[in-house]
Amino acid sequence: MMDRRTFLSATASSALAALAPDRLFAAVAAQTPPAPDLGSWDAVRAQFALDREHLHFASFYLASHPKPVRDAIEAFRRAIDLEPFLEVERRMFTNSPDNLQLVMRANLCGYLGARPEEIALTGNTTTGLALVYAGLPLKPGDEVLTTVHDHYSQHESIRFAAAKSGARVRRVVLYASASRATVGEMTANLRSAIRPETRVVGLTWVHSCTGVRAPIRALADVVAEANRGRDAAHRIVMVVDGAHGLGALDDTVADLGCDYFCAGTHKWMFAPRGTGLVWAKAENWARLTPTVPTFASLEAWNAWMNGDERPRPVTAFDVTPGGFQAYEHQWGVSAAFRFHEGIGRARVAGRIRELNDRMKAGLAAIPRVHVITPGDAGLSAGIVCFEIEGMDAETAGKKLLERRIIASASPYLPSYARVAPSLVNSPAEVDEVLRVVKEIAAA
Repeated sequence: MMDRRTFLSATASSALAALAPDRLFAAVAAQTPPAPDLGSWDAVRAQFALDREHLHFASFYLASHPKPVRDAIEAFRRAIDLEPFLEVERRMFTNSPDNLQLVMRANLCGYLGARPEEIALTGNTTTGLALVYAGLPLKPGDEVLTTVHDHYSQHESIRFAAAKSGARVRRVVLYASASRATVGEMTANLRSAIRPETRVVGLTWVHSCTGVRAPIRALADVVAEANRGRDAAHRIVMVVDGAHGLGALDDTVADLGCDYFCAGTHKWMFAPRGTGLVWAKAENWARLTPTVPTFASLEAWNAWMNGDERPRPVTAFDVTPGGFQAYEHQWGVSAAFRFHEGIGRARVAGRIRELNDRMKAGLAAIPRVHVITPGDAGLSAGIVCFEIEGMDAETAGKKLLERRIIASASPYLPSYARVAPSLVNSPAEVDEVLRVVKEIAAA
């Protein structure tokens, strides 16, 4: 069996032999400052190179890189620029401790509550959802059940998979009113929507259309209840879009109860742009058919090299998309997870909850302003949606921007104004938003 490294390095063995095993790690360490003191929220906010002329309340869209992540990206970039072949070949295509794909997965495990073999690395939430739905063994007569509250990426990934397989798609309303949504209402609506032909349930952890935080653990219990008595061929699997929960909430991904968890890491986790992951247990990876050839599995490469087309169990490594990547960004994901862990995940979630509770309570007290997101912190996270009487969401966003506040309008029908207090914000900034919204609403 000839592996990829043996094949590719046949003409460069002397150069590879001269490369010290810890060359990249030493180069990165030499160019990366020590971890900062993150004991105060001012110290945390100081890690972000944001324009201080504006108040940033749309960081959920695409995060600014904190300094430790910027430093890691730059150190990896310098190392790759110095020796692109040697560094990428050694760090991506060897079955050794130098393989950074293996190192990264190990670094993510503690935060996710996962094992390295349960994690696929992707570029974003959309790619993860598409890979999962395209890989599921759907067939004519099967049903994919999702909700009207889900994002374009989930809906379209489902639609594409159903069109190819002949499966049907149905959308259910989880809650009639976002501000008055309850766990009981959502679980009851999902329970009544499941049918014998349902094979997949697709849900979103935090709805960017309303700010509602779906009770994923309770909804997973509904799916588990429906699976009792079903054989393996008719079992329902649950796919979760976790983009606005990962990094904002204290729940451990592996404990949510879903079968597939897809999320970008360049939002609330503050990881390099263009990075994401999918988590699933080994038995669920084995259900999928890969869509994109992988560069993450030496077993897959060796099989191709030796003409071995025998079926083998699909793994998270097989589903990790191949092709050359922006490796300085991909490898920098570990720095973002270390940054979060340096602050403390419970502390992060508590701060986001504190700021969002302050925002929701303040908005609710303003005449002519209606808060769409539930006031219950157990049913919300880091996104607050609201509307001002007689004003569309886009106009509200423009008026806020005129006053140096960056907010957003949700790209759904109906559209709501959105603010997302996060670690880059302070209570004083929340109060400033409230003051400006009150002025706008009164005008």
